[in-house]
Amino acid sequence: MPVTIRPTSADVKIAHAVARHTDRQTERVSEALTWGADEHVLCAAAGLWWLYARMQPRQREAANHVLLTTLAATALPHLLKGIFDQRRPDRLTVLGHLHGIPISGKPLDAFPSGHAIHVGAIASAASELPRRQHLAVWGLSGGLLLTRIVMLAHWTSDVACGLAIGVLLERSLRKFTGFGKK
Repeated sequence: MPVTIRPTSADVKIAHAVARHTDRQTERVSEALTWGADEHVLCAAAGLWWLYARMQPRQREAANHVLLTTLAATALPHLLKGIFDQRRPDRLTVLGHLHGIPISGKPLDAFPSGHAIHVGAIASAASELPRRQHLAVWGLSGGLLLTRIVMLAHWTSDVACGLAIGVLLERSLRKFTGFGKK
């Protein structure tokens, strides 16, 4: 029996504001950008980098870690969405659809945001990059996460929880991969 999660009052206020102020152009841009955190895109990128790193001895450990992290971050949301039920905010708005908000995924799969888990895990691993690069990754990650809220695919708390879950997942996997120990 799934556990039902209810949105917070802040989640509802943010979703209503998004529904009132979003337009079709914003939604089109968000829809395109959100692909940057899609599990299929991230798995393909991690797999390609892993293959490339086979020829780069200094990158092997990082590539192994990122590939394992990406695969785990891809599987975990599917497991969690089987445990938790939460109605997506896009199912609760007519005004948002009139302004261009599309229908996202399965209606009760809001919690947690899978895209946020993916982004949290990858951004956490990127913290090992030089400062300028890891700040760029975190900045881009924040933009990707905002697309999930703007598209009303997730409540803001779903995205925040997903981000935290992704970071915790990546940090936990470091114990097995040895990544980041220098």
